[in-house]
Amino acid sequence: MPDDETQTPTLNREATERTPHTPRAQPLPGAAEGPSPWLLRLIAVGLVLAALNLRPAITSLGALLEEVREGLHMSGSVAGVLTSVPPLCFAVFGVMAPRLARRFGAGAVVCAGMAAIAVGLVVRPYIGSTAGFLAASALALMGIAVSNILMPVIVKRWFPDRVGTMTGLYSMALALGTALAAALTVPVTGALGGNWQTGLVVWAVLAAVAVLPWIVLVRDRTPAPGQPAPVAANATEAPALKIARSRTAWALACFFGLQATAAYITMGWMPQIFRDAGVSAGTAGLLLAVTMAMGVPLAFVIPRVASRLKNQGPIVVVLGLCGLIGYSGLYLAPAAGAWAWALLLGVANCAFPLALTMIGMRARSGAGVVRLSAFAQSTGYLLSIPGPLLVGVLYQHSGGWGLPIALMAGLMIPQMVAGILAGRDRTIEDES
Repeated sequence: MPDDETQTPTLNREATERTPHTPRAQPLPGAAEGPSPWLLRLIAVGLVLAALNLRPAITSLGALLEEVREGLHMSGSVAGVLTSVPPLCFAVFGVMAPRLARRFGAGAVVCAGMAAIAVGLVVRPYIGSTAGFLAASALALMGIAVSNILMPVIVKRWFPDRVGTMTGLYSMALALGTALAAALTVPVTGALGGNWQTGLVVWAVLAAVAVLPWIVLVRDRTPAPGQPAPVAANATEAPALKIARSRTAWALACFFGLQATAAYITMGWMPQIFRDAGVSAGTAGLLLAVTMAMGVPLAFVIPRVASRLKNQGPIVVVLGLCGLIGYSGLYLAPAAGAWAWALLLGVANCAFPLALTMIGMRARSGAGVVRLSAFAQSTGYLLSIPGPLLVGVLYQHSGGWGLPIALMAGLMIPQMVAGILAGRDRTIEDES
C-alpha cells in the first residue's frame, strides 16, 4: 500500500484525540454558504472511484504475470524488477504530491492522477517491449502515488466533520478494487478472447470513469470555506533531522518496510506460485483476491484492538506467526492447502493497518503524527524495493520456489522484531 496511506480511519482517530475537535466548516463573513450538497456528493463519488483504481494496476498484473512474461520474453529477474516498481514509484512520486497540490490544487492533481492511470493502463499492454511496459506501468503508478497521498487531504478539507467515515469509505473501496482486480482479471481475459493485453487494458475503463468527477475541482486551489490550508500538504516539508534520531521512528520505518515487502511480493508473485504448483490461473487469481479481501474487515478490527493496548507487540507476533505458517504451507503443500495459506497470508498482510495505527500512537501531536508518517512510510517504501526483485532473481536461478519462499518466511522474523520495538509504549517526542 505509499503513501496512501498516511491517513486511515484509525490514524485520523488517533490524531483527533491529540488535537482539538474540528468543527463543521462555517462560511466566512460575506462568503458563500459553503459547498452545496450535490458537490459534496460528487466529491464522495470521486473519492470512491479513485480508491477503486489505486491497486488494480498491480493485482491485475500479478494474475497474468506468466502470460506477460511469455509475451514480452521476460526473464524471472526482469519480472522481479517489474514487481519492485510499485514501491519505488510510491516512494519517489508520493513525495511530490504536496508540492503539486499547492501549485495546481489537490483536485486537479487527483484528476491528473486518474488520467495517468488510464493512459498507463491503455499503453502498457500494446507497447511491445519490456522497457516500454515498465515505463507505462510507472506512469500509472505515478498517478496512484500522488492520488494516494492527496485523498486524505481532500477528505479533511471537504468533510471536516466526517473524516473517519469518509476515510473508512475510500479505504473499503481501495480493498475492494484490489480484490476485484485479482479475482476478475483472468475470467475477464478468457471472456474477451484469452488475450492478456485485453485482460490488462480493461481496467483502464474504470480509471477513465474516475476522471470525470474530479474535473469539477480542476480549478479549485483554495481551502474549503472556513478551513485553513491542509496541514498535511505543509507538514511533509518539516525538517526530519530530529525524528531521524528516534529509535522508535526507525523501528516503525523498518516494520513498515518489511510489511510492504511482504505485501508486494504477495501481490506480484503469489498467483505464480500457485500456478506453478498446478492450480489453474482463474483459481490462483481468486486465491490472491481472498488474501487481499481479508484486509476489508480486519482493517477495522485490528486498529481498534491495537488502540486499546499500551503495547502492540502481541498483535505483531500473532500476525507474524500467521505469515510463518502460511509460507510454510506454501513450501510444503502449496496446492493441497491453497485456501488456508491464502487466508493466513491475508491475515499477515494486515500488518499494514497496524503499522498506521502505531504511527498515530507513537506521537503526541497531530504535527508529530504527520512527520512520523512521512518518515516511516518514505523510508519504509525505499526499504521494500529489493524484496520482490530478489524473489525474481532467486526464482530464476534456482528454478523453483523453495528459496524464494524461504526468503519470504525469513523476513517475517525481523518484521516481528521491528514491530515489537515499534509497539512499545513511548513517543518520538521522548526520544528526539
